[in-house]
Amino acid sequence: MVNQNSVGMRGDATNWDEDSYRNSILQEREIQSGTIFRTVFAPSSKPNPDTIVVASSDGSVASYSISSCISPALPLGLGKNLIQKDLAGLLVAEPDCCLQGHDGPAYDVQFYGSGEDSLLLSCGDDGRIRGWRWKDVTKSDAHNPARGNQMKPVLDLMNPQHKGPWGSLHPIPENNAIAVDTQGGSIFAAAGDSCAYCWDVEKCKIKLIFKGHSDYLHCIVARNSSNQIITGSEDGTARIWDCRSGKCTKVIVPEKDENSRDLMSCVGCIALDASESWLACGRGRSLSIWNLPSCEQISSIFTHAPIQDVIYDENQLSVSLLFSLFLSFFVIVIIIIIIIIFVFFFEMPL
Repeated sequence: MVNQNSVGMRGDATNWDEDSYRNSILQEREIQSGTIFRTVFAPSSKPNPDTIVVASSDGSVASYSISSCISPALPLGLGKNLIQKDLAGLLVAEPDCCLQGHDGPAYDVQFYGSGEDSLLLSCGDDGRIRGWRWKDVTKSDAHNPARGNQMKPVLDLMNPQHKGPWGSLHPIPENNAIAVDTQGGSIFAAAGDSCAYCWDVEKCKIKLIFKGHSDYLHCIVARNSSNQIITGSEDGTARIWDCRSGKCTKVIVPEKDENSRDLMSCVGCIALDASESWLACGRGRSLSIWNLPSCEQISSIFTHAPIQDVIYDENQLSVSLLFSLFLSFFVIVIIIIIIIIFVFFFEMPL
């Protein structure tokens, strides 16, 4: 005998779409665990740019309107492009356009040129450098995420695949960072095979290969006033290269905190000031400042967490620490626990 009450509680499963349900769960998990590796302001004729472009761990390159995400007319300054996610309870910004740039994480994003004629460049774990015309990305019909994902790049470069023993092929090395020289028509890539590559934008071919590091590269900047590039590597050094000969002209070894147990000794980030005379190097928990004309280290400081990124903003230096957000969250949790204990013991109303 069948229990009619139990049948009534089961519901109708004839329209159940297991694939859609599975994809929704995966999407929510990606939102919670996704990482943004790089952001850049889009070219703008205004003093304060309104659009940022981000490179994410899901391989996407997405643009966001700052003004539409932040509005003083809404509570807490939230804009119309923010939607509520039920699973995580987080507010997530909807992109104006989302390009599926890479098979694997997208590590860096830059602009080649200025204005609407510029190219939006990205590089990633698949060893590619891809570029889209920014004026095509900003078109209204490209703001549909479904259409944006199908937009083909006008530039598609791939690192060479090296041969191994007995004719085998190594995996294509990833591109961890890129830099540009618009006057020279070049794109520079910091790759995972310990080399930096100089690409000719017009011919889509490699012009130079910079060899000398003993481990993979994390970062790269172009010093266009001196026709040089500077790279930072897992081997703990930064190197200055001549773009005419492809040779290394100077090896920089940033100071490391010998009293620290920090195992991160790589040069993970570098930055040039506007005059291209001062170089900032982040190596583990050490931040060193170098005067490039004299190639001397001027100062160094040690932070409480590994340095993730560093940028120059006029005469100021901004530093991003890898675990600063986690430490802040940990402190907040400790404070909440202390308040709960205090209220429990002293029966103090909240």
